[in-house]
Amino acid sequence: MAQRLQPWRSGDGERLWLSMLIDTMEKISCREVRATPCDRVVLSAVRAQLARPVSPYPYWRQHRTSDFSLRN
Repeated sequence: MAQRLQPWRSGDGERLWLSMLIDTMEKISCREVRATPCDRVVLSAVRAQLARPVSPYPYWRQHRTSDFSLRN
């Protein structure tokens, strides 16, 4: 079976993801956007997410039950 890569990790996908990130950062750096009020629920959710401890493992690995793989 061929290994499927996540689109953002394969060459052009990674560049596309990075370009989108840069575009978004440029948009939110505008004074008008920063002056727009943000919903308190959204702010609360973001604060809660940022307060969580950082995991040494990637997100996908946290949900696996075993390290066993047929590819070993």
